[in-house]
Amino acid sequence: MKGLIGTDKYMRAILDKEKGLLPPGGVLTHITVFETDQYHKLLVAGDVAVIPKPDLKQKIIIAKYLVKTAQVLGVDNPKLAIISANEKVNPKIESCVDASIISKMFDRKQFKSGIADGPLALDVAIDQESAKIKNIDSPVAGDADCLLFPNIECGNVFYKTMTKFVKAELGAVVVGANAPAILPSRGDNEISKLYSIAIASLLS
Repeated sequence: MKGLIGTDKYMRAILDKEKGLLPPGGVLTHITVFETDQYHKLLVAGDVAVIPKPDLKQKIIIAKYLVKTAQVLGVDNPKLAIISANEKVNPKIESCVDASIISKMFDRKQFKSGIADGPLALDVAIDQESAKIKNIDSPVAGDADCLLFPNIECGNVFYKTMTKFVKAELGAVVVGANAPAILPSRGDNEISKLYSIAIASLLS
């Protein structure tokens, strides 16, 4: 479990080639579970701390871990929103293209479970009124269980906004390692660190 050190130093130990926790060919990613009275259920999000700019392959892996985490928390068929700047598929925006591909993979049952839609802007993903105004007809819009962010900047700003402005409680873990790896922010409170331990235990 990370204490009062930077994430880079913590991850360096996990990624150490001789004594680290990364299995051969594995991919590590960061998953956060948020609880706030501003949303009607738990919200699982990634990646906000480990992969700076995930490519399509890495986003697919993040999507699988997001869905798995939601299932471990009791959601039978999690709804995944793949976040971009808007809902229109713009070939010039990489996150839009990747979101479209992953969404279609879910449609074609290339994932064992879950429902996905994207690209979706954040407001549409978590607010039914925004989806209605924008005329977005989607089973995910306004009711997402999981948020897949296009890059670490988007994810990390969302994380800090949820904790500092919305005062959300959370649990945060690194998944894909050979042992439970707990990674909240140094600024998170004690209860969030306790929740992080609990989520790591469930996922292990």
